[in-house]
Amino acid sequence: MAAVISADGRFVFANAAFENVLGLSRSSVLRGTLFDWFVDSQRLRDTVAAVLRNDFALSRLEAQLRRPSALHGEPIPVHVIVSQIEMGEGVVVELIEIEQQARQEREERALGQAQANKELIRNLAHEIKNPLGGIRGAAQLLEMELDSRALTEYTQVIIQEADRLQALVDRLLAPHRKPHVVSDVSIHEVCERVRALIQAEFPHGLSVQRDYDISIPDLRGDREQLIQAVLNIAHNAAQALVERITANDAVIRLRTRIARQVTLGKQRYRLALELHIEDNGPGVAESIRERIFFPLVSGREGGTGLGLTLAQTFVQQHQGTIECESEPGKTLFKILIPLP
Repeated sequence: MAAVISADGRFVFANAAFENVLGLSRSSVLRGTLFDWFVDSQRLRDTVAAVLRNDFALSRLEAQLRRPSALHGEPIPVHVIVSQIEMGEGVVVELIEIEQQARQEREERALGQAQANKELIRNLAHEIKNPLGGIRGAAQLLEMELDSRALTEYTQVIIQEADRLQALVDRLLAPHRKPHVVSDVSIHEVCERVRALIQAEFPHGLSVQRDYDISIPDLRGDREQLIQAVLNIAHNAAQALVERITANDAVIRLRTRIARQVTLGKQRYRLALELHIEDNGPGVAESIRERIFFPLVSGREGGTGLGLTLAQTFVQQHQGTIECESEPGKTLFKILIPLP
């Protein structure tokens, strides 16, 4: 949100973000002063005056933006930046929602971590792959020289374990090999495909519920990658719901909505898809909650710890983000992807 104001707080200009955040028309926003929209405006008044006196070229403060009385909501915590206008009598005031700023920082950390993970995975996979072929080949040659059936069982174990590790390496490298195939994709077709696959694997005791906003337009993306990303999350949820499936009250809910004026990767988008994948399972263990998107981190015995890593990779390839909120009885994965 940005505005240009005079010394007494009167608006010279305000961008459309003020309308969206406050839920009012621009004429209503501009009717009074900027100071009217703050819970405690004195610090802002003093800061604006100091910048106008040229005490500072730029100043920052934390404040609370008042919501319209009709909304009866809590004030919005904002970071305020007041800066000078060259050869002007007013100041520029920029407001950044604290939650939005924190989310941007989380996104940047997640993207940086994902890039580091990608390089680590790629290098590690190649280092593992080369000796694996040699181990498997040597075991096959050794098996040809053995007459004892009991001994060939050992070589078969070596070959089978080498194949298992090869499959793991292939999964690690898969998202970096496969080209990104862009076309118009209906997110609801993606959700329905995932729903059908989950219900086929867990036909009893698990309800996969739908809550769709059918007005959401198609997005530009890779249909198979999006299916895989949503399926990985939903499948993890289903596996975490084993006890509730036995009790016949397991629920996975797929919800789609449109988010407006969303910032993703420092870029502002007018519209974005917001997809929620929610379950009523035991929640993600606190010990791994901050690391669940890291490769080879799994909260389930026997899990490879690759499902969420791949899901994050595929979502990021669509300029989107994925976040997780979890507590006992509710785990929510939220995917945001910009819409055209």
